[in-house]
Amino acid sequence: MIVILKQNTDQMQLDRLITWLKNSGVDVHTSVGQSQTILGLIGNTQHIDIDLISQLDIVEDVRRVQEPYKNANRKFHPNDTVIKVNENVSIGGGNLTLIAGPCSVESEEQICAIAEAVKKSGATMLRGGAYKPRTSPYSFQGLRTEGLRLLSLAKQHTGLPIVTEIMDISQLDGFGDVDVIQVGARNMQNFELLKALGTTRKPILLKRGLSSTYEELLMSAEYIMAGGNDQVMLCERGIRTFETYTRNTLDVAAIPVLKQLSHLPVIIDPSHSAGKSALVDPLSCAAVAAGADGLIIEVHNDPAHALCDGPQSIKPEVFDALAKKLAVIKGAISK
Repeated sequence: MIVILKQNTDQMQLDRLITWLKNSGVDVHTSVGQSQTILGLIGNTQHIDIDLISQLDIVEDVRRVQEPYKNANRKFHPNDTVIKVNENVSIGGGNLTLIAGPCSVESEEQICAIAEAVKKSGATMLRGGAYKPRTSPYSFQGLRTEGLRLLSLAKQHTGLPIVTEIMDISQLDGFGDVDVIQVGARNMQNFELLKALGTTRKPILLKRGLSSTYEELLMSAEYIMAGGNDQVMLCERGIRTFETYTRNTLDVAAIPVLKQLSHLPVIIDPSHSAGKSALVDPLSCAAVAAGADGLIIEVHNDPAHALCDGPQSIKPEVFDALAKKLAVIKGAISK
């Protein structure tokens, strides 16, 4: 249920209303927008008398929300959420965030060289896998804690915030220097992990599952937000379809749909969607034109010898040219 308040609401009346609602057994989330203030009621609202609330002087309208996700729902939070990673990085709110780096951290020389290159080209965050969930148990699984240490070195070297994937709750204590925790597609419905991330105050990059619906993605975000962490980014990384030419199928429609349903920033992963480096450029352009808040792109200085996902990684010079092109597209649609 949402309660839409009139402009210039009397604070004492508002405080009394919030106190009464909380005493009725529901949580109240206040969203102050440019033109409206909305109270979002979380919990069992069946016993709340809509007519009684509607008659209050400070209330403009009262509506029941049918969708099961509440915190992530745009009806509860009409304005776009802007996530601050540090003083210089803001995700959402009209910004285009470029997250770039290798699929896997392989060495200090590799990660620091790539970090330097992508920063020069305009990337504002560094991605890199320390823990790698792989389909085959014989594939490279990442450097694990050593990978986290090397990411921290690259961060010290360049100042770029770190984005890296967590696979299990037991790894959380080692993510102290990580700026954005990524939840991979395979873990999107690992609800115990999502609950644990809800107790942190770090931004979470939540990837859509291979065969998940929009509502299922938003319900996973709800798990994190229900725990008190509202710093969630939704990531469309391609879904599994009958097409086998590409690794996955990029659902560009997810961008406007998720923005209609939710206030959370939407990030696109063209690398995993395509599985082919030649497709990263056009898919990135399409995503920005469709209104994405950011991109997470795999960049490697030697894709042919990468330990993981070399075929979908682009070289630093290709990323540089792409970043310039994306800036033009972003400028065009922002006018």
